[in-house]
Amino acid sequence: MQTRTLGASGLEVSAIGLGCMGLSFGLGPATERTAAVSLLRDAVDRGVTFFDTAEAYGPGDNEDLLGEALAPFRDQVVIATKFGFLDGVPTKGTDSRPERIRAVAEASLRRLRTERLDLFY
Repeated sequence: MQTRTLGASGLEVSAIGLGCMGLSFGLGPATERTAAVSLLRDAVDRGVTFFDTAEAYGPGDNEDLLGEALAPFRDQVVIATKFGFLDGVPTKGTDSRPERIRAVAEASLRRLRTERLDLFY
C-alpha cells in the first residue's frame, strides 16, 4: 500500500483511507457490529492505516465501534475524528467553545479506547 505524509508533522497514512460514517450513521441502517468489526480489521490486514470517524456518527456509536475493532492495532493505525456539533448532533447546530472541545476530546478518547487522538478537527 502506498502512503502519504499529512502536513508538516510527518504523520504517515495509507494512500487509501476508510471513512467509517456509513457503518453506523447516515447511509441506511447500521452495519451489524460483528460484520463491521470484521470489515475494519480486514481493512487493516489489507494495509489501510487511516480511519475517519466523528462524535456525530451515532452520536458516539461509530467511535465506539472503531475503538473495539482497532484496539489490537492501535499503534499501527491513524484515527481521525471530528467535533463541532451541539451535543454531537449535526441538526442541533454547532458548538466549538473551548469547554465543549475538551469534553468531546475526553469522550472520544474513552469511546476510541485510546490515549491519543491522531487527528482531531
